[in-house]
Amino acid sequence: MADISIEVNGVKFTNPYVIGSGPPSTNFRTIDKAFATGWSGVVAKTISLDSTPVMNVTPRYGKLKAPNGDIIGFENIELISDRSLDVWIDVFKRIKDKHPDKILIASLMESYEKSRWQDLTGIITETGVNMLELNFSCPHGHPETGMGAFMGQNPHIVEEVTRWVREATDLPIWAKMTPDCTDIVAPSKAAFDGGADGIAAINTLPSIVGVDLENLRPLPTVEGYSTPGGFSYYAVKPLALRKISEIAKALPGKDISGIGGVISSQEAIEFILMGSSTVQVCTGVMLQGYAMIEELNQGLSDFLDKHGFKSLRDAVGHSLQYLTSHSNLVKMKMDRKIDALGTNRDEKWGNDITKETDNLASN
Repeated sequence: MADISIEVNGVKFTNPYVIGSGPPSTNFRTIDKAFATGWSGVVAKTISLDSTPVMNVTPRYGKLKAPNGDIIGFENIELISDRSLDVWIDVFKRIKDKHPDKILIASLMESYEKSRWQDLTGIITETGVNMLELNFSCPHGHPETGMGAFMGQNPHIVEEVTRWVREATDLPIWAKMTPDCTDIVAPSKAAFDGGADGIAAINTLPSIVGVDLENLRPLPTVEGYSTPGGFSYYAVKPLALRKISEIAKALPGKDISGIGGVISSQEAIEFILMGSSTVQVCTGVMLQGYAMIEELNQGLSDFLDKHGFKSLRDAVGHSLQYLTSHSNLVKMKMDRKIDALGTNRDEKWGNDITKETDNLASN
């Protein structure tokens, strides 16, 4: 079996797979199970100084199905953890006592106040967690109060808040980015300017998963009403890969934790080739169970062996070299056609080239 370990931001991951912040990391039991099953890292459910205002509703999940009945998308309107900070302090300490060699990552979110971010950072740093992930990307509920994606869409705020956290800890910091913006590179760069060590992307997409055609209510329906939620799972993979590639090409050498639509090792490998040094899975675990880590590990090992990569790090971003602009694709196509015709061509050949150009332009 190939070596699928990787060092990221000074932290050694035995494999690149991390449970994303959400229901599969919502308490001691779930995090303990993830580590026992073989996941290298876990990002715990997002916490704040005061979780009292958090009230999750039911139902809070919706599914998007293909015509054959397969689930291809998943929506949630679940908020951050509704457990108190004291409970989480205990959970973090117990998890690190039981799994000292595993990578425990705390996810933090707070209001736009320096003291609150720094107080929370200081408290969590003392619990023994390995890393911090700053949630600048929750797409529903919290943006209404100036948190989550509201912050992540503003590069100035991202940089400022990241700097506040950096001042309060020596732990590695990942900034989790929202895809709900025109240019994901700008806030990502701002996070690095503020002192982040890596980027986690993408969080879920704001969405309405569907409408019940019997009662005409949007889904999921709570007391007869609904609200846009966060869309995830397989259907978001193409957008996630694009966003990851944009960050990786614009900010070479920076570590990215890729997220969005991983259901098997195939998708995970695609994220690695597009620039992700670690890969997070959340909805996949919710629908398939923690045991999916076995296929993720084996599939990655087989891939590295097949293509002759000496290390996982060598595969990170390998396929970025094959991305270019559309105009360059046209130029390369025409150059190949011209080379095939040869340099000593008469008017007939010139006319053929003109026709080929017209055909290419029309397509």
